[in-house]
Amino acid sequence: MKSISFIIPAYNESANIAPLYEKLQSVLEPLRDRYMFEILFVNDGSEDTTAKEIRKIVNQDTRVKLIDFSRNFGKEIATTAGLHHCTGDACMMLDADLQHPAELIPDFITKWEEGFDVIIGIREESKSDTWIKRVGGKIFYSILNKISDTEIIPNATDFRLLDRAVIDEFNRFTETKRLTRGLIDWLGFKRAYIHFKANDRLHGTATYSVWKLTKLALHSFMSLSLFPLKMAGYIGILITTLSLLSGTYIFLGKYFFKWYWALTFSDSEDLAIFIVFLVGIILMSIGLISLYIANIHEEVIKRPLYVIRKNRSIQ
Repeated sequence: MKSISFIIPAYNESANIAPLYEKLQSVLEPLRDRYMFEILFVNDGSEDTTAKEIRKIVNQDTRVKLIDFSRNFGKEIATTAGLHHCTGDACMMLDADLQHPAELIPDFITKWEEGFDVIIGIREESKSDTWIKRVGGKIFYSILNKISDTEIIPNATDFRLLDRAVIDEFNRFTETKRLTRGLIDWLGFKRAYIHFKANDRLHGTATYSVWKLTKLALHSFMSLSLFPLKMAGYIGILITTLSLLSGTYIFLGKYFFKWYWALTFSDSEDLAIFIVFLVGIILMSIGLISLYIANIHEEVIKRPLYVIRKNRSIQ
């Protein structure tokens, strides 16, 4: 039988662990005659009794395992740890707060059996979302898709299923500042999408603050695009071009053609335009340096040069 691993990062989710486990059992029970399952809980340095609740389940169910972090490293690293340690032919990632509807898991598995390597849960907008989250999300995806070579699907979530081929390729990534779903999208592979409405959180409150989301967005820009690094160069080209055109117009108009608008510029204003021109040259030089830094960045993170999609049997 094929095996499927479930990766569940958890941070201060003690009240949700038991209900989530029970929910998974009810959903997976009808599938046990065709699949084997393992459940990997990743305790991300919780300050409550999350680890204790998970150990209770581990002691009674050998298919459940615990990865217990020494401190809080963040959800992206917790998810990565789960991908490093899972053993299934595929893995399913979901949050511990029960907002990802577990009853859709059979739909993900069906898509996988149809031959898709990555099945992504697309979260429909909820009225419970704050206006900051809705507007911020639209701005984030709009900017990222404009500056990144990798298409990131708006409202795509970590609620997704990955084939073993995708897991193995993902585990080759070495960068520490990462957006997991962005790196998965970078890998490509054959993808399918399942739209869902998020459930209300059963217990507790969300631990991802606006500040954490902002930091994650900034890391995503730097991880998936070199545009921010090259921005100084682009600005330098713009400033140099505008100041050069302005300076040429003033020089010709003042000393050769006696144009009225050129004659209105004083010597100090001419000097200011020349200084702006020099600033543009400096920024262009920084942009040139950034190109070399970009090459160093790409070499240091050691991403694979290419990814081969291996054929697998479809049942």
